[in-house]
Amino acid sequence: MSGCFRLPSQRPLFLQRLRSESVIRFCSSLLILLVVLVASPLPSMAAEVLQVRSSTLLQIGDSNRNYSVRLACIAVDPVNEADAVDLLKKAVPRRKRVNLRPEGNEDGVLIARVTPLDADQDLGGSLLATGLATSSCPAG
Repeated sequence: MSGCFRLPSQRPLFLQRLRSESVIRFCSSLLILLVVLVASPLPSMAAEVLQVRSSTLLQIGDSNRNYSVRLACIAVDPVNEADAVDLLKKAVPRRKRVNLRPEGNEDGVLIARVTPLDADQDLGGSLLATGLATSSCPAG
């Protein structure tokens, strides 16, 4: 009768070894998966510029949505509007991929810093650097 009811510590050695080997195998597989994901991330689905609507407003789209995006911390004088629109159209032509760094929203419009994938400076910074815009954010 004592052979039918064994305590867990009385399990055969091969079952204990099998359990520890499977845990080690699982952990090592998980570690390899994490390393692969970090070392070579999946291609990102960057947003694309669909239209430059004004000197501070862009129409941006990703794989399934369209957004109105206002450039963060930028104010353009009406005198410089046409030049600012021309600069934006050259910097981000239609279907140009961009990164968005959201800073808020206002009345359904996303407020963000927009950076073309091949550029170091965001579009607002480009407008500031050329003197076509002024900063509208408090220093901080």
